[in-house]
Amino acid sequence: MKRAASQQVLGMMAQAASMGKWHSTHKMCSQCGKPTELAEAGYRRDCPSCSAQHFPRTDPAVIMLITHGDKCLMGRPYHLMENVYTTLAGFVEPGETFEDAVRREVFEEAGVKVGTVKYVASQPWPFPSNIMIGFHGEALTTDLNIDYEEMQDCQWFSKEETLKMLQGEAESGLICPPDISIAHHLIKKFIEEQ
Repeated sequence: MKRAASQQVLGMMAQAASMGKWHSTHKMCSQCGKPTELAEAGYRRDCPSCSAQHFPRTDPAVIMLITHGDKCLMGRPYHLMENVYTTLAGFVEPGETFEDAVRREVFEEAGVKVGTVKYVASQPWPFPSNIMIGFHGEALTTDLNIDYEEMQDCQWFSKEETLKMLQGEAESGLICPPDISIAHHLIKKFIEEQ
């Protein structure tokens, strides 16, 4: 019950942040350039000049834990807090399925080919207005070819090491993201699977 309530609060906070950002960046009509006005309690902006209606958007991003046997692939984007390794993630491109986005992003970031991709969960992500769609994927290859322009590092971790990282007890000092993030839950689900 407590978890459901905290997820609800996080969802409301994400909605507020996303809507606030949308209103601040969409004051002018994208069709005629004139000022827009609030409508539908802030869930729409109308242009009195050309009658265009504008709605907030949510952009999908995929986040995925890729596994091979009892190992999982995690990485370190440059902006990540020190010692944290996390799931890979990326934006969905126009005309792309979520599953294909998972495969493309993992190959681009780590050079690993992915086969089966299964949906796990989703999470609002107001940076500025995204939804993170979480997956587990099975690696077809394990050799790494890291894109160092985007990633500081990627590594395969054993289930045992990943559990220690999740608990903050790894000898290496490496840790996983906190339980507020969908990445944490994707990792935890992998650990709990037999």
